[in-house]
Amino acid sequence: MLEKLTTEARNVDSEGIDELSAIEIVRLMNSHDAGVARAVLEEADRIAHAIETIADRLRTGGRLIYLGAGTSGRLGVLDAAECPPTFNTPPELVVGLIAGGPAALTRAVEGAEDHPELAVADLDAIALCDRDVVVGIATSGRTPYVIGGLAHARTRGAFTIGFSCVAEPKLAAACELTITPIVGPEVITGSTRLKSGTATKLTLNMLTTGAMVLLGKTYGNLMVDLRATNNKLLDRTRRIVMMLTGLAKADAEALLARCDGELKTAVVAHERQANPVEARRLLDDAGGQLRRALTPVGRAVPTSIDDSAESNAERHRPSRGDPSLVLGIDGGGSKTAAWLARRETDGRWSIIGKGAAGGSNPQSLGFDRALGNVDAAIDTAFAAAGHQRSPVAAACLAMAGAEREADRNRVAAWAAARQVADNLQHVHDALPLLAAGTPDGWGIAVIAGTGSFVFGQDSGGRTARAGGWGYLFGDEGSGYVLTLQALRAATKAADERGQETSLLARFVDKFQLRQPLDLIGAVYQGGADRRTIASWSDIVFEEAARGDAVAKTLISRAAGDLAETIAAVCRKLGFDQSAFPVALSGGLFIHHARYRELVQQELSQRKLSPAPTAVVADPVAGAVILAQRMIDAPGSR
Repeated sequence: MLEKLTTEARNVDSEGIDELSAIEIVRLMNSHDAGVARAVLEEADRIAHAIETIADRLRTGGRLIYLGAGTSGRLGVLDAAECPPTFNTPPELVVGLIAGGPAALTRAVEGAEDHPELAVADLDAIALCDRDVVVGIATSGRTPYVIGGLAHARTRGAFTIGFSCVAEPKLAAACELTITPIVGPEVITGSTRLKSGTATKLTLNMLTTGAMVLLGKTYGNLMVDLRATNNKLLDRTRRIVMMLTGLAKADAEALLARCDGELKTAVVAHERQANPVEARRLLDDAGGQLRRALTPVGRAVPTSIDDSAESNAERHRPSRGDPSLVLGIDGGGSKTAAWLARRETDGRWSIIGKGAAGGSNPQSLGFDRALGNVDAAIDTAFAAAGHQRSPVAAACLAMAGAEREADRNRVAAWAAARQVADNLQHVHDALPLLAAGTPDGWGIAVIAGTGSFVFGQDSGGRTARAGGWGYLFGDEGSGYVLTLQALRAATKAADERGQETSLLARFVDKFQLRQPLDLIGAVYQGGADRRTIASWSDIVFEEAARGDAVAKTLISRAAGDLAETIAAVCRKLGFDQSAFPVALSGGLFIHHARYRELVQQELSQRKLSPAPTAVVADPVAGAVILAQRMIDAPGSR
């Protein structure tokens, strides 16, 4: 019953508040607010446990997700929104979900908090996974939206934390850890935006700040991982470099310019007398912790800008790896997979351990997080195999977004320092597709998932590529672009300036909106990343299967765009004169046979002959094959 909740009880000290003067109201409220910090302190051990768990999950590619209604939801969204500018985190790392969606941030959405199924839909929309932490915020401890979301998150393997301001909250049954600062009755009965809201804000501040400190986002109390997105932050970055290095303003600016504006890289480069490439490696070795990176550990630090990955690798040459083990690693924008394989006594290879972690594209995640996820995937593979981690004989690493020589050198230095393998091959992320999906390791590799990309290699080793320009001005034929086109078609239909389509009703229904105009807030402020948006392309295929003409046209157009990209690579390699093998991968190909058929038809219309064609569900299998070939090659041992 509501009347039994502390948050709903009547405060005897404020029963006559309507008879007080302004200064008396201020003093009364302040005297009660003074006890909030003490109440939060009583939960210190539980908050510390939460911080450690959040940091651990973030290290392995997970996210922190806040879930709440009303004031609680708004405070969660606020805390999430502050993380990117403060700690240079990607927007999808800390996510705030509120009952009723983005519209509820500025006005009450009546009844939204009473529907647990809405929380389930909101969590599914952002692709909740078992690496995430979900913090359900309900000061009353009984909000159905929050309880439903926590229960669902727990079934998905996410770590669940419940926050409330009452003893023995109802949400405790749905989560693994509860944080319950008891602040007492509000000055205005039931107005939990007051003391309860303050306790919520204090606690959320601790959760994100504490986790980011453990992840190396600060040096002392300085924000050394901030994102300099405006003049104030640019000035702060320069001042921190000056403070930590003792350099004059002009010299600090020059140092930052050499280090691409990366504050931690600049400080390490100066203090360890290293070039930027080596400074980044030192940071990688230290897990992104600036203090650890600044502490020499008895190894030489190169000062020449010409130091190469080979010299770094020689300096950190690992002990000889187990000749029976190889690693295949496939790193993309949203997931990293690592498979450990063993050569059996009969000479055959078998997969003995599979590991996974978050994305490892350094262009979108940064090198610290990307390589940390590669490391976590390798750890998980060894653990799954029941082996203690050690160097292997050979490893093949296919890593998206690390094609530049400087990037490859940085990856090589990291792999040598972490003693991944005696022999490391860092390849283009499409080569494992060819290894796993074509008879002889050459042909065309086509990726159509969140993004799109086409890569080709002929039998002589000559390569060509097309597409892969990213979501801003490329990725034609991908799930992300297809969804955007579907949303545009839906909004044109809403305006009556485009063809009628069932896509409009599907998107309105998906986000539980009252009117099409609410799509603006649901999409722009919903916190969905590109991977999540791309997953909505399933709606387009479903409506096309039901006969919607617009959805059919969009899918056909996407298939045509992708076929034209394939054709461009074929022309470069001379594959337009004869048949060529094709390996397909990515969610659109794996989950939608109709899309594969349409692309095939478009290629036929262009007089191209793809044969044989294979769908590769796990490109990491190709990375294992390439690693095996390294030690099976004559003279490799």
